Amino acid sequence: MPTDATKIAHPSLEERRARGKELRKQTPPSSHLKWKPAADRPDPVALLEEQDARREPDLVPVRHGRMMVSPFTFYRGAARIMAADLKDTPRAGLTTQLCGDAHLSNFGVFASPERTLLFDLNDFDETLPGPFEYDVARMAASFTIAARNNGFGKADARDVTRTSVSAYRSAMAEFAEMRTMDIWYARLSEDELLAAMKTAESALKGKAQKKTAKQAEGRARQIAAKAHTRDSLQALSKLTEVVDGKHRIVSQPPVVVPFRELDVSTYGVDPDQLEHYVRAEFRAYRATLQSDRRHLLEKFEIVDVARKVVGVGSVGTRAFIALLQGRDGQDPLFLQVKEATASVLEDHLPKSRHQPGSRVVHGQRMMQAASDIYLGWTKGVQEGRFLYWRQLRDMKGSVVVEAMTPMSLAFYARQCGWTLARAHARSGDPVAIAAYLGKSDGFELSLTDFSERYADQNERDYEAFTAAVKSGRLAAVEGV
Repeated sequence: MPTDATKIAHPSLEERRARGKELRKQTPPSSHLKWKPAADRPDPVALLEEQDARREPDLVPVRHGRMMVSPFTFYRGAARIMAADLKDTPRAGLTTQLCGDAHLSNFGVFASPERTLLFDLNDFDETLPGPFEYDVARMAASFTIAARNNGFGKADARDVTRTSVSAYRSAMAEFAEMRTMDIWYARLSEDELLAAMKTAESALKGKAQKKTAKQAEGRARQIAAKAHTRDSLQALSKLTEVVDGKHRIVSQPPVVVPFRELDVSTYGVDPDQLEHYVRAEFRAYRATLQSDRRHLLEKFEIVDVARKVVGVGSVGTRAFIALLQGRDGQDPLFLQVKEATASVLEDHLPKSRHQPGSRVVHGQRMMQAASDIYLGWTKGVQEGRFLYWRQLRDMKGSVVVEAMTPMSLAFYARQCGWTLARAHARSGDPVAIAAYLGKSDGFELSLTDFSERYADQNERDYEAFTAAVKSGRLAAVEGV
């Protein structure tokens, strides 16, 4: 018989709605208005320096260089700074699995196991259970910052931000009325996304607007078409060369450095020992997969491994690519291996019950409509190092935010808002959250105001960051 500790509560619909409404009274959705930084707010540059201390020294300047490009790229790399700010913001008390870094560039398309192109969240390095508002605030502020970066006027920036939050609230109301399994199976496919663009275009009246919408649809189709070509065979042509009849990863330092070229000082071991560690890690990783997927992976052997720099926020953490071969040299599989550290949210929320690599994998599986069949994790060879594994390229694609118009960014905001709500509805209580958010626009107005104020703060932080680079406090290498 199960003990009291293992019993799972199943409140009625009425009880779940009543909880949301009661929490609404205690912490109104409008309580995010007039945000201001805490009086004891930590130095943002110091927070980044603390992160840098655990990262690979030769790549830290690359990270800084990528963050220097604009306030928008700075925001992408400053999840830890925002986590420190969010801890003082109002919370209703409704917990979901959080992405932890739900800015608009962490949404994109990728292939489902059935080879359907899906639009979803695609970065879970900071995932952790926590207040649903954290993800919505991170998403909303990213739209304000991106809109400013694109030169939008204040009204347009406010509109796209409000649209993202409104889409979240509306979608959550829909999920609150859906059956449990229907929520779990909900997804946004390539065909549905393009159909939504067609519907939005048909609702427009002006010729100029229709032309802009048509151009946006064309770009979306190009992104989808390119994503369909991004697989291990394409990566083989882009990332490898043939030497003595065998494929090996091409050296492109500092972005891509094969293990055969790494200095002993990089990880404290020689290349031969490093290869031994990789193979041991690979065996441990296979054990974390479902048996059928493990059997499939066992048909491949490792051919080459390299360090590969990725993203903005992840630069400096350990990240590798592994080239595997199946039946012959034209049957490749590329895996990406990324270091997982503690979530930035764990500084302020309860610690994860999983080790970091497992935390990322469990969070991703909880939030995504469909996850990579090769998603798994290992404990690194060195103490305190953890890794997660996935396919390097599996029809992945993303929008070029900097090229978007107010109309196209508003459309994108609706898709991101819906997607985030669906991810939260899978792990949280959509009935209670929908009841909390209510039918009025108080939540989106409140978070739009928060986003404008936070975008101002982000610009101040960016200025402090660039000043630290100019003064020599931080080293930076631009253009890499």
